Amino acid sequence: MEYEVVHTDDVPKTDLSKIDEVPPDLQIRAIDEVLPTEHVQLKLWYFDPGEEIRYHAHAEQEELYYVLEGEFSLKLGRSGDEAYVEAGPGTFWIAKPEVGHGHRNVGDERGVVLAIGAPAVEDPGLDPHGLEDE
Repeated sequence: MEYEVVHTDDVPKTDLSKIDEVPPDLQIRAIDEVLPTEHVQLKLWYFDPGEEIRYHAHAEQEELYYVLEGEFSLKLGRSGDEAYVEAGPGTFWIAKPEVGHGHRNVGDERGVVLAIGAPAVEDPGLDPHGLEDE
């Protein structure tokens, strides 16, 4: 089939706290596991107040984020040149390969962030402080 349609509620939530190898301890909906994407990874991340994805980078993957719900503080940029930006619903941001990024839910309510990563490869988080500037 050349297309598929799925509703968010039909994608199971995964509790990452039950998987030792995968920090952080958040809940996600792996849309890309229900809609078999070839070139992008697509996840919905759920954040309780104070929860975060720590500052990290990827070797190959470019990531695009979109805030659906909540208020976030973003840490963006290469090591030594980081900036902090506030982001609420309707905000997009991008992290290119080898550029540090992280975000924390600073609001009092649940936050939801859509994350799109390409290419669709296993690309575990790297410490941005250990990467060479280009």
